[in-house]
Amino acid sequence: MTEAKTKVKIPAALLRDPGHFIALGFGSGLFPRAPGTAGTLVAIPLYLLCVQLPGVLYLSLVVIAFGLGVYLCGRTARALQVHDHPGIVWDEVVGFLVTMAWAPPGWIWVLAGFVAFRFFDILKPWPIRVADRSLHGGLGIMFDDVLAGLAASLLLWGVLAIAH
Repeated sequence: MTEAKTKVKIPAALLRDPGHFIALGFGSGLFPRAPGTAGTLVAIPLYLLCVQLPGVLYLSLVVIAFGLGVYLCGRTARALQVHDHPGIVWDEVVGFLVTMAWAPPGWIWVLAGFVAFRFFDILKPWPIRVADRSLHGGLGIMFDDVLAGLAASLLLWGVLAIAH
């Protein structure tokens, strides 16, 4: 497979396949600029649908979305012959859901979670960068974003602790 930075056009036929459509963030991964940010924006309505669920059910859905993502993102990467193609953004969706798993309710926290997640996902500080470089396939695509989500969640908790 080629490197993720390579510009590989996404065939329209992939969008007709439900699995690829999900891996491509319901089409948000096709945005020509900042597809990861577009994928994270898609996660906000999903989060708002799930935020009222009991915590255990919310986390269970995140785990299921992660497992599904490992399979679907790996499958889409193989179809595109590019590891972690920028258009594959289901990992951003799951990473944002991880970020918000322990966040307080409210739009200010959604915005803060969005900014914090994008910060960690783009900069990839240690250990996120190690996971990004070390893991391959669907797990490699998904796991660094889960770590970015956990780091963003910890940052939100730190801000909350300081504010109180």
